[in-house]
Amino acid sequence: MPHPARFAHVNLVARDWQALARFYTDVFGCDPVPPERDQAGPWLDAATSIPDLRIRGMHLRLPGHGADGPTLEIYGYDPSEEAPHPTCNRPGFGHLAFAVDDVDQVCADILHAGGGRVGDTVATDIPDAGRIQFAYMRDPEGNILEIQKWS
Repeated sequence: MPHPARFAHVNLVARDWQALARFYTDVFGCDPVPPERDQAGPWLDAATSIPDLRIRGMHLRLPGHGADGPTLEIYGYDPSEEAPHPTCNRPGFGHLAFAVDDVDQVCADILHAGGGRVGDTVATDIPDAGRIQFAYMRDPEGNILEIQKWS
């Protein structure tokens, strides 16, 4: 039987957490949720099994869900490790999706803010669901975003 739960946040590990937080506030209107975090200590080392770890970052309220909605937690870790470049078909975390009114304009804003494109913008009918226009994009650190509009 499932446990009662409420979705709280998604964590995104960043190379430059401040720049990545600015991207999400500037492009998608995410709101900072104070306080900024600067955490270290034996408790964090024990929880992560990484000695002498320090994390810094902040939570951003995701748009469209009100003051109690879920957040995007953007943290920088010291020490950190490099990860392979995300791809659409790699098992594990895939992408963050944002529903928008104008896919083309948001894609242009992402490019202007230092992001990138994965593929083309497409539109297709999904049986029993409707018509979707969407594009896979990248934030400035390469994480994949799905920008979508249903009709």
